[in-house]
Amino acid sequence: MNTGRVFSILATVLVGGSTSHAQTPSTVAQSPIVPSSPNAAPRMDMLASRIGTWSVLMTMRPTAVSKPIVVAGLIAARSMVGPYLQEVMMPAPGSNVPEFRRIDFLTYNPLQARWQYLSMDTRATVGLMFAQGFGPDRDGEITVYFSDFPAPTELGPEVAGHFMRARHVLTRESEHREVVRQYWSMDGRSEWLGVQYEYTRKNRTP
Repeated sequence: MNTGRVFSILATVLVGGSTSHAQTPSTVAQSPIVPSSPNAAPRMDMLASRIGTWSVLMTMRPTAVSKPIVVAGLIAARSMVGPYLQEVMMPAPGSNVPEFRRIDFLTYNPLQARWQYLSMDTRATVGLMFAQGFGPDRDGEITVYFSDFPAPTELGPEVAGHFMRARHVLTRESEHREVVRQYWSMDGRSEWLGVQYEYTRKNRTP
């Protein structure tokens, strides 16, 4: 078959069916890709209100019976990247915390009407971690779920772990204070508070 004709057929399929139903270029340009949602705008405003630099206190319990490990001297820079709230966590200047980066993105997906969350952390070889919600936020509290979550037993490049589930809850206590809690569960057992981040806003500049 002629190569040009193959590309022509493929293009027709991708824009939505037979040639008789294909849209003209001007019509395509005027058609929105993402339908408007009355629920999206206030949620984007809520995300944008979180931008700035925050001091962070981390408390971690790798297992249900572990003693809490408290890590101070962290900061998080939050900024908006389009509809996504980006957070970059790192050691605060002058702290004795080893160098690392923890980067996450939070957004509201208007097509699916739910929150979505992605994080990555250079302190442990756990890869990209994705979570999403299954219900509306309540009073500023956002909950998303990791269905396939690698469970670290320590922080570092040689981390050992296995798969589990996690419930990630972001609670806004005031304009300048938030708490993120991750509840972990493993092997069908009861969940426990695996990690907690306490945020206090230092200023509104990332």
